[in-house]
Amino acid sequence: MRSPILLRSAAAAAFAAILFAGCSQAPAPAPTDTGAAPTDSAAPAEEITLTVATFNEFGYNDLLAEYTKLNPNVKVEEVKAATSDEARANFMTKLAAGSGLSDVEGVEVDWLPEIMQSADKLADLTDPALDGRWLDWKAAQATTADGKLVGYGTDIGPEGVCYRADLFEKAGLPTDREEVAKALGSTWDDYFNLGKQFVAKSDAAWFDSADAIFQGMVNQVANPFSSTEPEETLIPLDQNTQIKAIYDQIVKAAVDDKLSANLQQWQPDWQNAFQNNGFATMLCPGWMLGVIEGNAAGVEGWDIANAFPGGGGNWGGSFLTVPAQGAHVEEAKKLAAWLTAPEQQIKAFKLKGTFPSQVEALTSQDLLSVTNPFFNDAPTGQILADRAKAVTVVPFKGPNYFGYRAAISNAINRVDVDKTHNAADSWATAVSDVAALG
Repeated sequence: MRSPILLRSAAAAAFAAILFAGCSQAPAPAPTDTGAAPTDSAAPAEEITLTVATFNEFGYNDLLAEYTKLNPNVKVEEVKAATSDEARANFMTKLAAGSGLSDVEGVEVDWLPEIMQSADKLADLTDPALDGRWLDWKAAQATTADGKLVGYGTDIGPEGVCYRADLFEKAGLPTDREEVAKALGSTWDDYFNLGKQFVAKSDAAWFDSADAIFQGMVNQVANPFSSTEPEETLIPLDQNTQIKAIYDQIVKAAVDDKLSANLQQWQPDWQNAFQNNGFATMLCPGWMLGVIEGNAAGVEGWDIANAFPGGGGNWGGSFLTVPAQGAHVEEAKKLAAWLTAPEQQIKAFKLKGTFPSQVEALTSQDLLSVTNPFFNDAPTGQILADRAKAVTVVPFKGPNYFGYRAAISNAINRVDVDKTHNAADSWATAVSDVAALG
């Protein structure tokens, strides 16, 4: 596997080249990998049930039934966690116990580095027939130092800005998505300044969650929590000037400028806010589109702008792993391979907005022509492809990434949501929390 330094520098160029080609009018190439379901000769002789553990929205609602139809002896059931954090807790506990995991387990990229420390407990998914299916940097994230692939990439998370056009109109801001993209500007200061104009004329907040804004900003930092030269070294938080500057900027916008709805994503208050005009904008990777539509059912006015503060950013993206402890490892590997084929991932994107990580999917007019009725018929396929081209940084994420990130999240939420600490005291607590990571 390439070093993190080389991975970051090569990733953006490869990503942009592929997506630039995907935006041309040339016909998409015919699929060459194993996107079809396993043949009957490969089907198990007796009936089996496979479980697939997911979280948030993977877009598998119809795909699992389709797989069962193509493979009558295989019944597939989805075990769905409400959040990535809930899924992580379940995964870590049962992986350590040696039993209880689903046959196929969805894993989020932010906690994948922890799992890579226990790669020997996961099935080797290396398959020459699937070489080149994924963007290089996506596959590299789930590849061990000795070349073992332990996760098949599902989606990536290129980000745009989702907004309530009806609330914009009431506040005197433009509503057309192209005009909104211009108004949002190109920097985080531009985004916050437009927010000040909005809240001056509206009862709604500008954005949903200060911690979510931090996520968008930190995804534009190459080494947010660990240096990688000459080797990986955790950066003490009290010496992390980049993260402190981001923290200060967010707290000012959220608390001093009162742009935040003071919510924590995935909590009931946040979910309810979609129904009561709680906020006007939120950062939205493709997978968030389905989440917004689910929480904002019946609410009109949502749209998405082809813009992102700071240029571009990738938030999230997941993988399918096959725990070695499972009773049907080989059948689980076939299912994971089928679910992550370009054809299936495009179907998932159409249903829930999970933007594919597969090379062939990214050059498909079937993807680029997708529109989303809930978001005012926005051309989400093209917008997210454009947003993906704007990604120039893939942050390095070492084994301590999740814990470090959680410490910052807690610090922001103490100030923005719970209001139990001022910014300085909450930062000091986070410094101690990060120091405890070793």
